[in-house]
Amino acid sequence: MTVKERDMMGGLAKGLKVIEAFSAERPRLSIAEAADIAGLDRATTRRCLLTLSELGYAAYDGKFFTVTPRILRLGTGCLATMPLPRIVQPTLDRLSEEIGQSTSVSILDEWEIVYVARAAQQRVMSIALMPGSRLPAYCTSMGRVLLAARAEEEARALLEASPRVARTERTVTEMSALMAALEDVRRLGFATIDQEVETGLRSIAVPLRTSRGKTIAALNVGLAATAEPMAAIVERYLPALLKRQAELASMLA
Repeated sequence: MTVKERDMMGGLAKGLKVIEAFSAERPRLSIAEAADIAGLDRATTRRCLLTLSELGYAAYDGKFFTVTPRILRLGTGCLATMPLPRIVQPTLDRLSEEIGQSTSVSILDEWEIVYVARAAQQRVMSIALMPGSRLPAYCTSMGRVLLAARAEEEARALLEASPRVARTERTVTEMSALMAALEDVRRLGFATIDQEVETGLRSIAVPLRTSRGKTIAALNVGLAATAEPMAAIVERYLPALLKRQAELASMLA
């Protein structure tokens, strides 16, 4: 369905852009910073931020704005209507208990992954991950699994649109290398990340497919990096991930 421009609410669209400017990496924003990220002029951004503050969705200290817990109402309502978190959470809990590591399920939203379920055994990232958290797809194991499930040209377009920054000295950002990594994921059926999204963090991910073979999400295990070779990590944890992948296929429509 194509919506005509006259039927669009421009103010709402701009307000949503301002909300999306906040992230785990950018929790406090000035008007100028928010305007730059949202791609709006400062006057419009200021009105949006002050409206959010007046309605309790943001806090303002005179210089910086931060979103408040009230903003979670917007995302929590969406997650509550999705069957996927309810389906996968019991499996995640069992898997995490079995292997003694944190596990997660995410979906792809343009060039980012969005966590929809998580079972945490220990904190392995500097930021707290929870349903609704977002990370870049290009440098995460779940992101590469989900990008690899797309047609090659679609995956390339998403990567090209993504702001690919070197988050660590190991982060792969070059397009040809990323496309080669996606081809490896298609060939192997899983993805690994060794300290690309954050120093000290490793992860392994597999796709979650429906019974008809369509990839709709990704399942991963995240763990602290050690001197142990990545191949040994894969050998230890991949079988458990593949077992849960097979179990969930029959539940995912």
